[in-house]
Amino acid sequence: MENISFRTTVLPLSDRLFRLALRITMNRAEAEDVVQDTLLKVWEHRNEWEQINNLEAFAIATCRNRALDIVKRAGRKTENLDEMAHFSSQTPHEQLEANEQISLVRRLVDELPEVQRTIMLLRDIEGKTYQEIAEMLDINETQVKVYLHRARTKIKEKLKNGL
Repeated sequence: MENISFRTTVLPLSDRLFRLALRITMNRAEAEDVVQDTLLKVWEHRNEWEQINNLEAFAIATCRNRALDIVKRAGRKTENLDEMAHFSSQTPHEQLEANEQISLVRRLVDELPEVQRTIMLLRDIEGKTYQEIAEMLDINETQVKVYLHRARTKIKEKLKNGL
């Protein structure tokens, strides 16, 4: 990597890191702390930036690990994906049905094992490639695909069978 700047390369990742940390910790203040810790850790490794293949993957993996440490230390699990979506163009009845479906899918996703849930978040919400996810989680691409397939299959089966 050439000419890496903290301001132009790392700081723009803050929003993405915050969303990931918030999803894991479900606490705004803790998520902000996680992002700050992550940025500090990335800065402390500035002399190694040239040797890091993917600085974004390094930052996201650091953020994820720090957030999981906080959740584990507090002895709690994540409960929701994020705030409920609002659909202003729908009738109240349609909005209620849509919210119930979204709530059901989110609950099913929350029941997945942590690694499957994280991979779904990174792939389906953040739009990461299989290779990027593999680098972030320190697993191979085949494992990413298998975990993602299993997670999606499990959710589809539960939705099809009405839970």
